[in-house]
Amino acid sequence: MISDVDLRHLRRCVELAAQALAADDEPFGSVLVADDGSVLFEDHNHVASGDHTQHPEFALARWSAQHLTPQERAAATVYTSGEHCPMCAAAHGWVGLGRIVYIASGAQLAAWLTEWGVPAAPVAALPVTAVVPGAVVEGPVLELVNDIRALHHRMHGPSDGSR
Repeated sequence: MISDVDLRHLRRCVELAAQALAADDEPFGSVLVADDGSVLFEDHNHVASGDHTQHPEFALARWSAQHLTPQERAAATVYTSGEHCPMCAAAHGWVGLGRIVYIASGAQLAAWLTEWGVPAAPVAALPVTAVVPGAVVEGPVLELVNDIRALHHRMHGPSDGSR
């Protein structure tokens, strides 16, 4: 069940995704939160550099491997604007991070992009649990899906109604 605390962290993910978009990058943002509720690390997409591995979920996994014990990683929660791609899900699983809460699913994003005529990504939009079977995952979070859709529409959607 999504709590008010979860929604607060997810709203921060929306803010980070908007920051990425303002920097001419893809609108994704993520926050790593300790079991005591403190924010440990946050990031947004940096793929505009040409390195398409610069996803915020991957950055959170790398940061946690360098700064947290295995027990701290397992107790942490990753909040993110979009469901982890397979690369990020694998990183999450390998470092042993805990719960994932995402706003929009990979399937939702893929459907939006198809609707807007954007070519398919080179990696399948698999659910996190297809990559990390034991992952504890919650999402999509319907209260915020339209906020994320709007950010992706600003980046990829038709600006003149022609699509």
